[in-house]
Amino acid sequence: MDRKSILGKAKALRPWLVETRRKIHMTPELGLEEHETAAFIEARLEELGLEHERKGTAVIGLLRGAHPGACVALRADIDGLPVTEAVGSEFRSRIEGRMHACGHDAHVTVQLGAAKILAGMRDSIHGSVKLLFQPAEETTGGADLMVKGGCLENPHVDRVYGLHVMPYLDVGGIEVRKGALNGCSATLTIEVTGKGAHGAYPESGIDAVLIAANIVMALNMVTGRYVSPLDESVITVGTINGGTASNIIAEKVVMKATLRATSGPNRDALISRAVSISEGIAAAYGGSAKVDILIGYEALINHDAAVDDIVAAAGELLGAENVKWKAKPSMGVEDFSYFIAERPGAFYHLGCGNAAAGITAPLHSSAFTLDEDCLPIGAAMQACLALGFLEGLQIGRIA
Repeated sequence: MDRKSILGKAKALRPWLVETRRKIHMTPELGLEEHETAAFIEARLEELGLEHERKGTAVIGLLRGAHPGACVALRADIDGLPVTEAVGSEFRSRIEGRMHACGHDAHVTVQLGAAKILAGMRDSIHGSVKLLFQPAEETTGGADLMVKGGCLENPHVDRVYGLHVMPYLDVGGIEVRKGALNGCSATLTIEVTGKGAHGAYPESGIDAVLIAANIVMALNMVTGRYVSPLDESVITVGTINGGTASNIIAEKVVMKATLRATSGPNRDALISRAVSISEGIAAAYGGSAKVDILIGYEALINHDAAVDDIVAAAGELLGAENVKWKAKPSMGVEDFSYFIAERPGAFYHLGCGNAAAGITAPLHSSAFTLDEDCLPIGAAMQACLALGFLEGLQIGRIA
């Protein structure tokens, strides 16, 4: 495989990639509502002569090579966000209050571009490439739904790769990390109950606000004393609601907190400690606390061999100096974790920023945009990863 020639093919597709991305950008849809996006994807796969099936708003494409072999999967998430776009352009979102503020329009485009490149090479491919277009990454974890629905079987997927555009990286670079790349999460809802009373007579009540304040202070010290300083974790109390008037001791306060860690065991240990602290402090003040726990996404743990594939492909395509190693995991969550919990694989960041041109707005921002030169680079990277894995098996380089 000549990776440089694949990059050349991708660059020749740039006008098509830009047009595709802008069409998707204009019609963002929220998680599990991506009907128009899914129909658009199916139409593009149909044009390429690829097999495809749709389950809800998930689309699974399949490119069968001319020769038998293994199966590699590529993943693109497809949902938008409930954000009103601030940037004015001819391809601005047509749906007020909805925006592709996380670059999923670019992810779909990159995947379709890789499919277009690979479809033109079908006669030389040993094995197959499965194209996973996943809904609801931003909300309910569409990856988990797809895995449970059998997307990694028929044919059996042997390796899976995914990417995310990243505006703090200039276009032309990629970022990757071995081991934990993204954390796991949980949401804690803490309901504190005291006893209401007149504010002038505190001895006749049990102050739920005072209890809640002490719980917040204690939770903010948990990660510093109950988790190794070498393990990343964070607890943030994001909302607190309670009380009815300034001169009434509150009977009830409800707080919501997010908890993040880079491993399931650490997350579970922090949850246990947070529950004990909340209940214990409330009891010490004569009240009570009930903690409801909602487990979020699992940690994204890259597989070393798959990371090596990414580094090799990017080094040849972009130059070794443009391969950046992420020093520490992100506490943001990413449901690609469900795919690589089931199959070896890795996830990496694709530079889409351009500091010189002022393209630096963060993900999930109403001002987010990207340098569209990232589209052919992403398409070439994904195509090279798929081909590299299948060819590596063919020549015995990959066990």
